[in-house]
Amino acid sequence: MENLPFDIDYICREFSIPGRFTGYKTKSDGIINKTYVISFDNCGKEEKYTLQNINTYVFKNPYELMKNISAVTSHIHNAIIQKGLDPQRRVLSFLAASDGNCCCKDENANFWRLYHYIDGVYTLNTIDKPSVFEACGRAFGEFQNLLSDFDGQSLYETIENFHNTKIRLEQLKDALKTDAVGKAKDIQAEIEFIISRESDCKKLAELTDAGLLPIRVTHNDTKLNNVLFDNETDEGICIIDLDTVMPGLSLYDFGDSVRFGANKVIEDEPDTSKVGIDLNLYESYTKGYLSSCADKLNDLEKDLLPFSVKVLALELGIRFLTDYLNGDLYFKITHPMHNLERCRNQLALSRDIEINMDKMKEITQKYI
Repeated sequence: MENLPFDIDYICREFSIPGRFTGYKTKSDGIINKTYVISFDNCGKEEKYTLQNINTYVFKNPYELMKNISAVTSHIHNAIIQKGLDPQRRVLSFLAASDGNCCCKDENANFWRLYHYIDGVYTLNTIDKPSVFEACGRAFGEFQNLLSDFDGQSLYETIENFHNTKIRLEQLKDALKTDAVGKAKDIQAEIEFIISRESDCKKLAELTDAGLLPIRVTHNDTKLNNVLFDNETDEGICIIDLDTVMPGLSLYDFGDSVRFGANKVIEDEPDTSKVGIDLNLYESYTKGYLSSCADKLNDLEKDLLPFSVKVLALELGIRFLTDYLNGDLYFKITHPMHNLERCRNQLALSRDIEINMDKMKEITQKYI
């Protein structure tokens, strides 16, 4: 067929897809990989698959990436079967290419992967009621639960030191010394705020090095829109977008999800007086999360759940500020002050979490 954004004959041949190709739709909600839903008529039955062109600029080694995803999804698949549930709806199911890998490289050096499309589900980008965030927490808690006996250290680190706040702080200090575009003189208040919390930036890394926090499988992009919700039950049934699955701390996933979802405003809001932690949403997520995995976490992990939200907000603020100092090379911006405004937003959130830390600890204890 002509005018397709992919070679359908090559895809059908590589993944041994039965039936006759009938069409495709482009998915526009992803920002990293190119995604298509392709349809086939297989003896009168419509069958759909999700086809993705892996972004090798972001993910340098797609084979390692897919080995991570294959190992994790296979483990979840088996765990779901043991619970008597339907794995076809509760975990992504990837097809093997002709060489046995879960991706293939075409003649133009494009890498492709294919998995069964899950029907009867929807995704969300905003939280319109606390029950949505509770369901999100329950889904990510179940993800942690199902992988609690998986050796996280056996996975490849697809993005090195992605959530290592200690190293993120060192990168900020390096950017300050270089001051590539002459912006350091205008951010003294932000620098003082961050440096005064240097011990917080180092805490999780030091506890991990001391063997007190276990290395687990982490998703590393625990946003609301990476949960598939069932059309009938509104239950979060499947976690998607597994490209950043790698070794890490359970606290990274919890802290980042709440940092993003329970902020009273979006992270691009420039008015820091509006920024703050929504304690009702914090409670909703914590309730859902711990209902799924409380018995799989150690006591220190559970005690540090509120702190993790603070440190992940602090970490993202550091990353925004580092990029601002370096000339806005990493994050997309819409105006020159964008990264600085984002930084101030996250630092304000971190400060508000400090103010509300005792309340957050009380909420957490209710569900431990």
